[in-house]
Amino acid sequence: MSMKPLCVKLSVQPSRGLVDEKFTVLVQNLLPGFQLTVHALHQCEDGHSWEAFAHYTADATGTVNVSQDPSLDGTYSGVEPMGLLWSLRPVPGSKSGLRMRKKNVQTPMVVTISVYQGHQMEGFLDRVLLASVVVERWYMAPGVRRVPITDGKLTATLFLPSGPGPFPGLLDLWGNGGKLVEYRAALLASHGIASMALDYLTPQITKETGKIVDNDYFETAYRVLEQHPQILGSRIAMLGLSFGTSVTLRMAVYSQVVKLSCAVCISGSHVQPIGGSVEEILSYFNKNADKTRFDENNQVIWRDLLLPIPTDPSLKVDMGRLQCPLMLVVGEDDQNWPSYECAMDMKEMMERAGNSHLLTVLSYKNAGHLIEPPFMPFARASTFRTVTNPPTKVMALWGGELVAHSRAQEDAWRKMLVFLRENLYGSMKHSASFSNL
Repeated sequence: MSMKPLCVKLSVQPSRGLVDEKFTVLVQNLLPGFQLTVHALHQCEDGHSWEAFAHYTADATGTVNVSQDPSLDGTYSGVEPMGLLWSLRPVPGSKSGLRMRKKNVQTPMVVTISVYQGHQMEGFLDRVLLASVVVERWYMAPGVRRVPITDGKLTATLFLPSGPGPFPGLLDLWGNGGKLVEYRAALLASHGIASMALDYLTPQITKETGKIVDNDYFETAYRVLEQHPQILGSRIAMLGLSFGTSVTLRMAVYSQVVKLSCAVCISGSHVQPIGGSVEEILSYFNKNADKTRFDENNQVIWRDLLLPIPTDPSLKVDMGRLQCPLMLVVGEDDQNWPSYECAMDMKEMMERAGNSHLLTVLSYKNAGHLIEPPFMPFARASTFRTVTNPPTKVMALWGGELVAHSRAQEDAWRKMLVFLRENLYGSMKHSASFSNL
């Protein structure tokens, strides 16, 4: 049965929006009970293609609304308004270990949403195409400015929100993979927070000198934010993921220069030799390399390197000295770091010290290590290149389960934005909370 004469109508609203903004996919002018497949296709900057698809049946009015109607099968099932994005996966025949990450935030993530006749599972290029729409997903909202930082020795990019400001500021640190990763900072600027993405493991100065940066590098980055004419110098936060958490916590507690309004730590740990340099912290982790495990697929599990959590106070950040609000975001199936165990230990330390009112913990069952902005495709494992010399390429197991992890990303991002706004714009009144989802 050909649907061409029915002029199937496909609409996606908004067709141009931020990556953390929900869209509505509506298919109309179908016959009641008609079976169709809604398909999403995206080609990354590295040339690899990703797809997601779902099977639907038109209702009595000949309509499918992806936000309200259940998918019967595909890369996701049930009512999932954004399943066409978070369930994206490499197309059949792709190499293993891929992870989707936006490199050029000045261009959109382009996704083609298509409707095909019947319930299809593969070979979409050979199927009957009924309608197609191109959707743009942006990390930079209109008016956000991308400013490469050339001051001193920093390898960094500052994203300024639209408007004159002044805005609160944030220092954004990623993990052990190094490089300058900009997409989260760009998205935070799109929500009104001037955010600096900072490369601290593979910056230009390290390439020139061969030496890993230390505290003064992070303090320099903080001062650039503090002294910027469009940034509120008294309202600055830090956000760290994985090893970025180690740096964030040590700067928040011990730095005489960095005075934070709040901090967010995702999938990390407070375990580190106190007073040690960044290089010594990395060496401390590496000395437990014999605790590395491999799963049945030869994927690397590193979570045991920091277990058991030491009782020696010289081997973990003194959380009792923390003076700013802190949000910890952890996945209980994190296979890369023992982030849940570390969060519980930090909570206990702060309760003993009497400053647990500053702490918010978001803990998610069946979520893994890479808790990213919402609707980003899930990677349970991916290829990872260490910053050791020489670099080592491995298949790292991050953990998590597709649906639970995707839910965690959406929930954590929403709550993190509220936390940042309250502490960077708000009255500075804080209360403890614990969410176990």
